[in-house]
Amino acid sequence: MPPEHAVAVPSPRAIGGAALRRIALVDADYAHLLHPQHHPSDHADPQIWVSGDGATITNLEGRTFIDGLSGMWNVNLGHGRRELVEAATKQLSTLAFATAYAGSSTIPAIELAEKLSQVIYPNIEAFYFTSGGGDATDTSLRTARYFWRAQGRPEKSKIVARELSYHGSTVAASSATGVAEFSEVFGPRLPGFLHIASPYPYRFEIPADAAPGVTPGVAAANLLEQLILREGPETVAAFVAEPIQGGGGGVIVPQDDYFPRIREICDRYEVLLISDDVITGFGRSGRWFGLEHWGVQPDIVQFAKGITSGYIPLGGIGVSGQIKHVLDNAPSAKRWWHGYTYSGHPVAASVALATIKVIEDEALVARSAEQGDRLRALFSASIGDHANVGDIRGLGLLVGIEFVADRATKEPFPGDARVPARLKAEFVRRGLVTRVLDNVICLAPPLTTEESQVDRIAEIVAESVVAVLG
Repeated sequence: MPPEHAVAVPSPRAIGGAALRRIALVDADYAHLLHPQHHPSDHADPQIWVSGDGATITNLEGRTFIDGLSGMWNVNLGHGRRELVEAATKQLSTLAFATAYAGSSTIPAIELAEKLSQVIYPNIEAFYFTSGGGDATDTSLRTARYFWRAQGRPEKSKIVARELSYHGSTVAASSATGVAEFSEVFGPRLPGFLHIASPYPYRFEIPADAAPGVTPGVAAANLLEQLILREGPETVAAFVAEPIQGGGGGVIVPQDDYFPRIREICDRYEVLLISDDVITGFGRSGRWFGLEHWGVQPDIVQFAKGITSGYIPLGGIGVSGQIKHVLDNAPSAKRWWHGYTYSGHPVAASVALATIKVIEDEALVARSAEQGDRLRALFSASIGDHANVGDIRGLGLLVGIEFVADRATKEPFPGDARVPARLKAEFVRRGLVTRVLDNVICLAPPLTTEESQVDRIAEIVAESVVAVLG
């Protein structure tokens, strides 16, 4: 047990059974579990969650908190939805598993693909299912490269992504991810991955050599064109981007003219546009999928998280008719040799169908837009003029609040000020759990969060900002 984990433990007679149980669980956790982004210094006194109800989650000690990040951006319908439990139970008792490899299928997978074609971008026609977002990214990237190779253009293989992006933790997905610490401790990224700057409206500066009168959004998008021309259009396969940069950038919403210009550039140079809707899909941004905000359709879309509200692992990709045509017409020996054991898992597909039905029946896409607007308006009124609040941003129930040491210079707080950790501690003290990413408070509560809970989130964040920053 490391020094930072060790605590002075009184004799068993002096403490209750619940405390003893927690000590045993924490010790077993430390001994046998590796956690995402594992380090003991962040896990010396962990929360151990035991139940959830709606927009709240309860720990081992019986304290209940508002779930300000929907678990990990994914519990869109909140905790304890019986419809999802019943869908899983029924399918488990009927057919728990069957392979989805060519020559075999299941009714839930077929019905889910058909339903997705009705709610997703209009040009997306066919779907492949994975177990989550990271392997959805790998599937997208392999598919993009396959698409060009199948047409006799194997040199068209480079993948362009953006700084401050997050696309997953597999080897290929982390190579696309534009946050250095997710890759550098494991060695170099895979070759063939390139990055351009994020549009990041709060901090993006138009390059000095940009055309006169160009808008920031177009200038940021033009970085893609410049890179394609430098590398050679004949070598670039795809550009992958989150409609709203969440896990790496802290809820960065691009300028309104950014993605329309990106679509133009991709069309001009025959580069596939991959939309990473893992966070923004299924109503999170106030639309079914993120690029709908700007009237843009991708060639490939990847999804996960909200498709099952986090109740069971599921992800996937959708492809345009053009891409499906290439896959369908390849020679058998040169087919799309890609497959996962759990692709199209019938239980996961059944839960996804139940999730989509709830989203539709309860009009949760519109609710996400309304409650997100309400939350940002409350923040603007309470802390919008605070000396250390630089930017309040978001779409739907995706909200980011960026705090700075100096509003005039936009200088962030130094690491040794420990502002994120101090803010998180104040949130927990007041009954809210969420993520503070570097200098950005990230909020993504369930789409079903009650209005009174939305108001309480706003109160807790405002009180905590004042408590920490004055």
